[in-house]
Amino acid sequence: MSSVLVILEIKDRIISRISWEAMAAAHTLAESRGLPVDIAVVTSPTNPILAKIQGKPPRTIYAVDHKLLHAYTSDGYTEACAQLIAHVKPAYVVLPHTYQVRDFAPRLATRLKQVLISDVTGIETHAGASAAPTFIRQLLQGKLNARYSHTGTGVCLLSVQAGAFRADAPAGGTTTVEHFEPKLDAAQIRIQPGEPFRASAQTVDLGSASILVSVGRGIKEEANLPIVQELATALGAELAASRPICDAGWLPMERQVGSSGQTVAPKVYLAVGISGAIQHLVGMKGSQCIVAINKDENAPIFEVADYGIVGDLFEVVPALTAAVRKVKG
Repeated sequence: MSSVLVILEIKDRIISRISWEAMAAAHTLAESRGLPVDIAVVTSPTNPILAKIQGKPPRTIYAVDHKLLHAYTSDGYTEACAQLIAHVKPAYVVLPHTYQVRDFAPRLATRLKQVLISDVTGIETHAGASAAPTFIRQLLQGKLNARYSHTGTGVCLLSVQAGAFRADAPAGGTTTVEHFEPKLDAAQIRIQPGEPFRASAQTVDLGSASILVSVGRGIKEEANLPIVQELATALGAELAASRPICDAGWLPMERQVGSSGQTVAPKVYLAVGISGAIQHLVGMKGSQCIVAINKDENAPIFEVADYGIVGDLFEVVPALTAAVRKVKG
């Protein structure tokens, strides 16, 4: 029986957040096609991380393990995934759109003589077993949505954009773990891996924050930033910003949200003085709850907001901060 196979990625000894989002996308796709979900992770079958697979339980977890996969190379991952796909024979393969996937997934698609539908932001399902799903990708920094359908007879490969799908909540279930050891030879690995890239210790991972308070040009000047920082502190949130704030040097670039910054999907995204340019919306529209504060009632940010406050941020934000502190005691 065909399935939807999700290839998860381990980063810093944990399964990355975007991998859970890829799993959520896979379940959406599987439910529409009446297919089970299988998972593949490049790791030892005895790795305790396999017991922490969250979300709706998959049918099978394939622990893909070989000594030539202990250090990442595009050659090794391409060959191993190609052999796994030949073994599982899935109808769809879903991957998180990470830097690593961008490196080896196009090679994998070429090896399988298929097309990779990359950076998917949405899946439209249609009634009827014969109706192929439609995959949505954004063009021109989110100004246009393009729709793609897979019409071939082979496996359909797609990668999903960070923040586009909400990760499933933890759930129990019985899952079979199967050890899969691909047949690899050292001669197949043409690339010599170096030391893994390590980001600066000061880098802020906005993607892991459950609450974000993001500030835009409505703050007027750098000296006013403490007003928003106080609200973020009261909420236990990370402070983020739109591009103009970071371009001006008021906050470091690592705090920028948008098409040229980080893509985020927190539980709560509080947009303060942000008009809602499309480049910014691309980076935060996957948030579970969006609260916007802007004095312009026609600001585009209100089109995606779950809650909107039309008012002067210099009055609204201090009032919110005081209310939060009062509730927290």
